Amino acid sequence: MHKIQNMYKNESTAERALPLVDQAFIRLRRDVLSGNYGAGAKLKLDELQTAYGFSSSPLREALSRLAQEGLIRADERRGFRVADISPEDLADITRMRVMLDVPALRESIANGDDAWEALVVGAFHRLEKIESRLGDGPVVLDDDWTQLHSAFHASLLAACPSERMRTWSASLFDQAERYRRYSARFRKTARRKSNEHRKIMDATLRRDAKTACALLEDHILSTERNVMAVLGAATERAGRS
Repeated sequence: MHKIQNMYKNESTAERALPLVDQAFIRLRRDVLSGNYGAGAKLKLDELQTAYGFSSSPLREALSRLAQEGLIRADERRGFRVADISPEDLADITRMRVMLDVPALRESIANGDDAWEALVVGAFHRLEKIESRLGDGPVVLDDDWTQLHSAFHASLLAACPSERMRTWSASLFDQAERYRRYSARFRKTARRKSNEHRKIMDATLRRDAKTACALLEDHILSTERNVMAVLGAATERAGRS
């Protein structure tokens, strides 16, 4: 808990200006996504109050919101726990992402204007810049990369007229983020995504919906394949121990 407490000494002024519930939600969410709370970890209110300095009321509301996003599980008798990591859960998240993101991108391409194109280009540029500063070997994904990666994917779908599709897509993206962060910690080889992202962007800006959607689907499925390989290796190690 001391590690988590120290992380927030330099929190932004903008974040501190938010309502306490939103502050608690942002911090808890960040720590769940980053793996500071491992899969299946019990989230005890008294420990969370010590770690974050909030009373029980905003923490309970934040936990409820995280449960709605699928990042934690609520149990009336046992409180809250971080959602488990499993091949079955990842496969379900991936299936739903393909079902939502691919048609959302198609609609975004059909409806996007010049301002939307500029948004996509800007989001890609910021993501590419941070990736260019990463080493050549396997890396542990950090919060800055995660934020820019999420922003790029959100920009692709930003012109989709369905707010529900965009909202659900963002929630599923974040649920998949736990798996990306988990697999990055155990990856033996580097996986550069800049080329994949550039190809998706280029096809999108050409308004080539067929190619862009095919590339996005393969991009989502490649994440599943890579994480599944890590999960399989972890299962083998557990079996030998």
